[in-house]
Amino acid sequence: MAKWLYRDGLPSISTFSIVAVDVATGEIGVAVQSRFLAVGAAVPWVASDAGAIATQAFANTSYGPHGLDLLRSAHTPEETLTLLLKDDPQRNDRQVGIVDRAGRSATFTGEDCFSYAGGRCGPGFACQGNILAGPQVVDALANVFLSSTGTLAERLLAALSAGQKAGGDKRGMQSAALYIAKPKGGYGGFNDRYIDLRVDDHIQPIEELGRLLALHRLYFERTRPEDRLTLTGEALQMVFTHLRETGYWTGILHDVYDEEAK
Repeated sequence: MAKWLYRDGLPSISTFSIVAVDVATGEIGVAVQSRFLAVGAAVPWVASDAGAIATQAFANTSYGPHGLDLLRSAHTPEETLTLLLKDDPQRNDRQVGIVDRAGRSATFTGEDCFSYAGGRCGPGFACQGNILAGPQVVDALANVFLSSTGTLAERLLAALSAGQKAGGDKRGMQSAALYIAKPKGGYGGFNDRYIDLRVDDHIQPIEELGRLLALHRLYFERTRPEDRLTLTGEALQMVFTHLRETGYWTGILHDVYDEEAK
């Protein structure tokens, strides 16, 4: 029981997270880390036609689908928060971050959340955490996200890493998740589940999440120019030999070397 703080028989999903949107690309998502098993199964809720929601502390997971429906109905994040909290008798135990497709955002920390607990939001993002080393964790999440460049996934991961370096969840680390939606961004373009990566139990979950993101980039994204390598020598010969043996190329190797020499 020492590692966990319980209420009503359930452990707190005490964590730090960031919800954010890239309005230029249509990508919207949540990144989260916690000393909690499989945090990705509870905290992040995302839909490209609505927004992104992180529900944590003594999380009310109904906030996810209900909140997304409210955002679809043209409610602002602040209005959505008000409606979610209105009839919840345990609202003071909740922590929530919301961002919509337009970049409007809101964050809420109930007064009974375990300290340190707090949040910060601005255009395009909201970050929040509880049972943290201090307010510097939330500031690190926000500041690094705002100052970073790259894809939304890279910026969210950079924010998580910064939050951890600032002290993170004072109970330690266990799991992390990155969930990003994008219109027709899913496999085959059939849904919006663009990136859905989870580290359920790991000694360094944020680093492991970074490794998985690199694999996602390798397998599912177009190769970036800076990642391309020129094939020469034995490596070039090995590739063309394999292509010829498998029937994908019927040329002559010396023609390849002649072209390479030009």
